[in-house]
Amino acid sequence: MQILGAVAFAHLLNDLVQAMLPSIYPMLKAEFGLSFTQVGLITLTFQCTASLLQPWIGLYTDRRPMPYLLPAGMVATFIGVLMMAVAHSFPALLVSAALIGVGSSTFHPEASRVARTASGGRFGFAQSLFQVGGNVGSALGPVLAAAIIIGRGQGNIGWFAVLVGVAFAVLVYVSRWHSAHLASLPRKKAVVAQSPLPKARVYGALAVLALLVFSKYIYMSSLSSYYTFYLIDKFGVSVSSAQMYLFLFLAAVAAGTFMGGPIGDRIGRKRVIWMSILGAAPFTLALPYVDLFWTAVLTVVIGFVISSAFSAIVVFAQELMPGKVGMIAGIFFGLMFGVSGIGAAAMGHIADVAGIAYVYQLCSYLPLLGILTVLLPHIEQHKR
Repeated sequence: MQILGAVAFAHLLNDLVQAMLPSIYPMLKAEFGLSFTQVGLITLTFQCTASLLQPWIGLYTDRRPMPYLLPAGMVATFIGVLMMAVAHSFPALLVSAALIGVGSSTFHPEASRVARTASGGRFGFAQSLFQVGGNVGSALGPVLAAAIIIGRGQGNIGWFAVLVGVAFAVLVYVSRWHSAHLASLPRKKAVVAQSPLPKARVYGALAVLALLVFSKYIYMSSLSSYYTFYLIDKFGVSVSSAQMYLFLFLAAVAAGTFMGGPIGDRIGRKRVIWMSILGAAPFTLALPYVDLFWTAVLTVVIGFVISSAFSAIVVFAQELMPGKVGMIAGIFFGLMFGVSGIGAAAMGHIADVAGIAYVYQLCSYLPLLGILTVLLPHIEQHKR
């Protein structure tokens, strides 16, 4: 539990810094005269570097674990944060966002492996605790951005480098434990772990899980990247007030993430995935047509319901391909970031052309893809 707590806390700090980026978009848009398309490109740049490296890092560390890769990744994040605090051009913003993404891509696969190693067999609980750390950080990011940066200038972004330094120190401790744990394991001939399903069924199930991640994170990206703009445009709220509404949504995401893993351990991950994604559809369909109060209520419900699926999806995929823990974590965390980035860029262009409100009308149908969950196998039965 001590190691799980440490890696979850590091995830909190890592994702808090990441959440700072979309939280300051209104300020950057005003200071640099950016279009919505350019705002989307910042997200795309961050998400691409955060996604493209992750599967390869996971695949490599499945064969050759690299515990000290965790604090090394924080160095890239540290440089990116400091660079963003002093950037004077749009290309410099893109480079700094890319460096923060590189730090993220080196963190998630190995940190997810550490969480599973320290789980004691409670894989869903461990993945949820690890993931909820990130979600709590994502919820706190807008609050700290509003308190430290908004209204005080771009230079105050540098204060977030202090949090990166704390994360670096925590990850040095975690890496020492993981290194000692690996050294204590007896050396034995590698055994290839076998999936309980035929290869074709495994790849089909992974494709379904990828489509579910697509539907979930395109919609989540519409809220995390453009929710403040939507509230300001439709209801005329202030930037600070919009950040508080964003905090409520992200706090609900954290709560839903934490609940999803343990519930999946008890009732089965397929049921959690089914209820989470398709269950959010009635609320997303209603969201574009309600007033400010009900917008806040519905986004809290949507955040709680739709976020409970991710831990279940990752553990489900790891059970489909045992022995590929790092690679699967890298693929799905990478897919999460990549889909979010592409979606943010596309939605930014749509917002420039058709208005920010139209983005939410269009995206409201995405959770209906949750019906694809019916195609997933009952992996627990195959194990028995």
